Amino acid sequence: MSQPHHMHTFCDDQLSDNFTQTSSYKSNRETLLSSLRDHSSLGTYSNATIGLSPDTVHGMFLCRGDLPKTSCSDCVKTATLEITKNNCTSRKTALIYYEECMVRYSNVSFFTLVEDGPYAARYSVASFPTSIFSSFQQTLSNKVEQLIILIGSKSALLSLSTPYYVKDISRVTELEGSYSYTLDTMVQCSPDLDSANCGVCLRLVVQSVSGCCTNARWGQFNLPKCFLKYDTTGLPTSQSPSGSSSINVMKGE
Repeated sequence: MSQPHHMHTFCDDQLSDNFTQTSSYKSNRETLLSSLRDHSSLGTYSNATIGLSPDTVHGMFLCRGDLPKTSCSDCVKTATLEITKNNCTSRKTALIYYEECMVRYSNVSFFTLVEDGPYAARYSVASFPTSIFSSFQQTLSNKVEQLIILIGSKSALLSLSTPYYVKDISRVTELEGSYSYTLDTMVQCSPDLDSANCGVCLRLVVQSVSGCCTNARWGQFNLPKCFLKYDTTGLPTSQSPSGSSSINVMKGE
Protein backbone atom coordinates (compact mmCIF):
# COMPACT_ATOMS: atom_id res chain seq x y z
CA MET A 1 0.00 0.00 0.00
CA SER A 2 1.50 3.31 -1.10
CA GLN A 3 1.78 6.05 1.53
CA PRO A 4 0.01 9.29 0.59
CA HIS A 5 1.48 12.68 1.51
CA HIS A 6 -0.55 14.24 4.33
CA MET A 7 -1.14 17.99 4.06
CA HIS A 8 -3.48 18.84 6.95
CA THR A 9 -6.47 17.67 8.98
CA PHE A 10 -9.22 20.11 10.01
CA CYS A 11 -11.54 19.33 12.91
CA ASP A 12 -11.11 22.16 15.40
CA ASP A 13 -13.68 23.97 17.53
CA GLN A 14 -14.60 26.42 14.81
CA LEU A 15 -15.60 23.65 12.44
CA SER A 16 -17.37 21.12 14.57
CA ASP A 17 -19.49 20.03 17.52
CA ASN A 18 -18.77 16.99 19.65
CA PHE A 19 -20.71 13.74 19.83
CA THR A 20 -20.65 11.10 22.55
CA GLN A 21 -18.93 7.77 22.02
CA THR A 22 -22.23 5.92 22.54
CA SER A 23 -24.25 8.02 20.07
CA SER A 24 -25.74 6.85 16.80
CA TYR A 25 -23.64 9.50 15.08
CA LYS A 26 -20.47 7.54 15.81
CA SER A 27 -21.81 4.30 14.32
CA ASN A 28 -23.21 6.19 11.31
CA ARG A 29 -19.81 7.84 10.78
CA GLU A 30 -18.09 4.46 10.79
CA THR A 31 -20.62 3.10 8.29
CA LEU A 32 -20.09 6.13 6.07
CA LEU A 33 -16.29 5.90 6.11
CA SER A 34 -16.51 2.17 5.39
CA SER A 35 -18.75 2.91 2.40
CA LEU A 36 -16.22 5.44 1.06
CA ARG A 37 -13.43 2.87 1.42
CA ASP A 38 -15.51 0.32 -0.49
CA HIS A 39 -16.11 2.75 -3.36
CA SER A 40 -12.53 4.02 -3.56
CA SER A 41 -11.47 1.38 -6.08
CA LEU A 42 -14.28 2.30 -8.49
CA GLY A 43 -13.45 5.91 -9.36
CA THR A 44 -12.00 9.25 -8.30
CA TYR A 45 -15.13 10.48 -6.49
CA SER A 46 -17.94 9.18 -4.33
CA ASN A 47 -20.34 10.58 -1.77
CA ALA A 48 -22.73 9.05 0.73
CA THR A 49 -25.30 9.98 3.36
CA ILE A 50 -25.94 7.66 6.29
CA GLY A 51 -28.52 7.74 9.10
CA LEU A 52 -31.57 9.70 10.20
CA SER A 53 -31.66 13.20 11.67
CA PRO A 54 -30.25 14.34 14.07
CA ASP A 55 -27.53 11.70 13.58
CA THR A 56 -27.19 11.95 9.78
CA VAL A 57 -23.64 11.93 8.42
CA HIS A 58 -22.70 13.20 4.95
CA GLY A 59 -19.35 12.34 3.40
CA MET A 60 -17.26 12.25 0.24
CA PHE A 61 -13.83 11.57 -1.18
CA LEU A 62 -12.07 13.05 -4.19
CA CYS A 63 -8.87 11.66 -5.69
CA ARG A 64 -6.52 13.37 -8.12
CA GLY A 65 -7.50 12.52 -11.66
CA ASP A 66 -4.04 11.42 -12.76
CA LEU A 67 -3.71 8.70 -10.12
CA PRO A 68 -4.01 4.98 -10.87
CA LYS A 69 -6.98 3.34 -9.14
CA THR A 70 -4.75 1.57 -6.62
CA SER A 71 -3.19 4.85 -5.45
CA CYS A 72 -6.60 6.48 -5.11
CA SER A 73 -7.87 3.54 -3.09
CA ASP A 74 -4.76 3.50 -0.89
CA CYS A 75 -5.14 7.20 -0.15
CA VAL A 76 -8.85 7.00 0.68
CA LYS A 77 -8.30 4.00 2.93
CA THR A 78 -5.56 5.82 4.81
CA ALA A 79 -7.60 9.03 5.02
CA THR A 80 -10.75 7.35 6.34
CA LEU A 81 -8.72 5.81 9.16
CA GLU A 82 -6.66 8.88 10.03
CA ILE A 83 -9.56 11.35 9.96
CA THR A 84 -11.05 9.89 13.18
CA LYS A 85 -7.85 10.08 15.21
CA ASN A 86 -6.41 12.61 17.65
CA ASN A 87 -8.50 15.79 17.93
CA CYS A 88 -11.09 14.47 15.45
CA THR A 89 -12.18 11.45 17.48
CA SER A 90 -15.44 13.01 18.70
CA ARG A 91 -15.96 15.75 16.11
CA LYS A 92 -19.10 15.90 13.99
CA THR A 93 -17.22 17.57 11.13
CA ALA A 94 -13.74 16.82 9.77
CA LEU A 95 -11.78 17.20 6.55
CA ILE A 96 -8.40 15.66 5.74
CA TYR A 97 -6.20 16.67 2.80
CA TYR A 98 -3.53 14.53 1.22
CA GLU A 99 -1.62 15.42 -1.91
CA GLU A 100 -3.35 12.46 -3.58
CA CYS A 101 -6.90 12.75 -2.20
CA MET A 102 -9.23 14.36 0.30
CA VAL A 103 -11.91 12.87 2.55
CA ARG A 104 -14.51 14.69 4.60
CA TYR A 105 -17.66 14.12 6.64
CA SER A 106 -20.15 16.39 8.37
CA ASN A 107 -23.52 16.45 10.10
CA VAL A 108 -24.49 19.23 7.65
CA SER A 109 -24.84 18.55 3.93
CA PHE A 110 -22.17 20.27 1.82
CA PHE A 111 -23.02 18.74 -1.56
CA THR A 112 -23.24 21.18 -4.53
CA LEU A 113 -21.79 24.03 -2.42
CA VAL A 114 -18.68 26.06 -3.29
CA GLU A 115 -16.53 26.68 -0.19
CA ASP A 116 -13.54 29.01 0.14
CA GLY A 117 -12.00 27.04 3.02
CA PRO A 118 -10.49 25.42 4.81
CA TYR A 119 -7.56 25.23 2.42
CA ALA A 120 -4.16 23.55 2.34
CA ALA A 121 -1.17 24.11 0.07
CA ARG A 122 1.98 22.11 -0.52
CA TYR A 123 4.71 23.89 -2.47
CA SER A 124 8.43 24.02 -3.13
CA VAL A 125 10.78 26.14 -1.08
CA ALA A 126 12.92 26.48 -4.20
CA SER A 127 11.53 29.48 -6.05
CA PHE A 128 12.17 31.48 -9.18
CA PRO A 129 13.26 35.14 -9.07
CA THR A 130 10.73 37.68 -7.79
CA SER A 131 11.25 39.68 -10.99
CA ILE A 132 9.29 36.94 -12.79
CA PHE A 133 6.55 36.90 -10.13
CA SER A 134 4.04 39.24 -11.79
CA SER A 135 4.24 37.76 -15.28
CA PHE A 136 4.06 34.20 -13.99
CA GLN A 137 1.05 35.03 -11.83
CA GLN A 138 -0.78 36.35 -14.89
CA THR A 139 0.31 33.39 -17.02
CA LEU A 140 -0.97 30.90 -14.45
CA SER A 141 -4.25 32.79 -14.05
CA ASN A 142 -4.75 32.89 -17.82
CA LYS A 143 -4.02 29.18 -18.13
CA VAL A 144 -6.55 28.31 -15.42
CA GLU A 145 -9.16 30.47 -17.20
CA GLN A 146 -8.54 28.48 -20.39
CA LEU A 147 -9.02 25.23 -18.50
CA ILE A 148 -12.20 26.55 -16.83
CA ILE A 149 -13.64 27.25 -20.29
CA LEU A 150 -12.65 23.75 -21.38
CA ILE A 151 -14.28 22.18 -18.32
CA GLY A 152 -17.42 24.22 -18.97
CA SER A 153 -17.73 22.89 -22.51
CA LYS A 154 -20.36 20.15 -22.75
CA SER A 155 -18.44 18.43 -25.53
CA ALA A 156 -15.31 18.45 -23.38
CA LEU A 157 -17.20 17.06 -20.39
CA LEU A 158 -18.40 14.15 -22.48
CA SER A 159 -14.86 13.43 -23.66
CA LEU A 160 -13.22 13.57 -20.22
CA SER A 161 -12.48 10.14 -18.77
CA THR A 162 -12.42 11.72 -15.29
CA PRO A 163 -15.16 14.32 -14.60
CA TYR A 164 -13.95 17.90 -14.10
CA TYR A 165 -10.28 16.98 -14.42
CA VAL A 166 -8.05 18.65 -17.02
CA LYS A 167 -4.28 18.56 -17.44
CA ASP A 168 -2.29 20.83 -19.75
CA ILE A 169 1.40 21.13 -20.67
CA SER A 170 2.41 24.33 -22.47
CA ARG A 171 5.61 26.07 -23.51
CA VAL A 172 5.60 29.67 -22.29
CA THR A 173 7.76 32.48 -23.67
CA GLU A 174 7.98 35.64 -21.56
CA LEU A 175 9.42 39.14 -21.74
CA GLU A 176 9.83 39.30 -25.52
CA GLY A 177 11.55 35.96 -25.68
CA SER A 178 14.14 36.64 -22.98
CA TYR A 179 13.29 33.32 -21.34
CA SER A 180 10.93 30.41 -21.79
CA TYR A 181 9.75 27.50 -19.66
CA THR A 182 7.33 24.60 -19.58
CA LEU A 183 4.19 25.02 -17.47
CA ASP A 184 2.46 21.80 -16.41
CA THR A 185 -1.01 22.62 -15.03
CA MET A 186 -3.69 20.38 -13.56
CA VAL A 187 -7.12 21.44 -12.31
CA GLN A 188 -9.96 19.40 -10.90
CA CYS A 189 -13.36 19.97 -9.29
CA SER A 190 -15.65 17.75 -7.28
CA PRO A 191 -18.34 16.32 -9.60
CA ASP A 192 -21.16 17.50 -7.29
CA LEU A 193 -20.49 21.05 -8.58
CA ASP A 194 -21.96 22.27 -11.82
CA SER A 195 -19.53 23.69 -14.39
CA ALA A 196 -20.21 27.32 -13.39
CA ASN A 197 -19.45 26.67 -9.72
CA CYS A 198 -16.40 24.64 -10.71
CA GLY A 199 -15.11 27.83 -12.35
CA VAL A 200 -15.91 29.84 -9.23
CA CYS A 201 -13.99 27.36 -7.10
CA LEU A 202 -10.92 27.33 -9.34
CA ARG A 203 -10.78 31.12 -9.38
CA LEU A 204 -10.78 31.05 -5.58
CA VAL A 205 -7.80 28.69 -5.75
CA VAL A 206 -5.92 31.09 -8.04
CA GLN A 207 -6.54 33.86 -5.50
CA SER A 208 -5.09 31.61 -2.79
CA VAL A 209 -1.98 31.04 -4.89
CA SER A 210 -1.48 34.76 -5.48
CA GLY A 211 -1.68 35.42 -1.75
CA CYS A 212 0.68 32.65 -0.82
CA CYS A 213 3.54 31.53 -2.95
CA THR A 214 3.20 32.31 -6.63
CA ASN A 215 6.97 32.24 -7.15
CA ALA A 216 7.25 28.67 -5.89
CA ARG A 217 8.60 26.44 -8.64
CA TRP A 218 5.72 23.98 -8.11
CA GLY A 219 2.69 23.82 -5.87
CA GLN A 220 -0.62 22.17 -5.12
CA PHE A 221 -3.50 24.15 -3.62
CA ASN A 222 -6.61 22.43 -2.24
CA LEU A 223 -10.04 23.76 -1.41
CA PRO A 224 -12.84 21.43 -0.27
CA LYS A 225 -14.33 21.21 -3.78
CA CYS A 226 -11.43 21.80 -6.17
CA PHE A 227 -7.66 21.99 -6.51
CA LEU A 228 -4.88 23.33 -8.68
CA LYS A 229 -1.49 21.73 -9.20
CA TYR A 230 1.29 23.24 -11.29
CA ASP A 231 4.96 22.66 -12.03
CA THR A 232 7.51 24.65 -13.99
CA THR A 233 10.56 23.43 -15.88
CA GLY A 234 13.25 25.69 -17.28
CA LEU A 235 12.94 28.72 -15.01
CA PRO A 236 15.99 29.80 -13.00
CA THR A 237 15.40 28.84 -9.36
CA SER A 238 16.87 29.75 -6.02
CA GLN A 239 17.99 26.94 -3.76
CA SER A 240 16.32 25.98 -0.49
CA PRO A 241 17.88 27.59 2.58
CA SER A 242 20.57 25.39 4.09
CA GLY A 243 19.10 22.76 6.37
CA SER A 244 15.48 23.52 5.49
CA SER A 245 12.88 21.18 4.03
CA SER A 246 12.40 21.33 0.27
CA ILE A 247 8.61 21.49 0.79
CA ASN A 248 6.38 23.90 2.69
CA VAL A 249 2.80 23.23 3.79
CA MET A 250 0.41 26.10 4.38
CA LYS A 251 -3.12 25.89 5.78
CA GLY A 252 -5.97 28.20 6.66
CA GLU A 253 -9.68 28.42 7.37
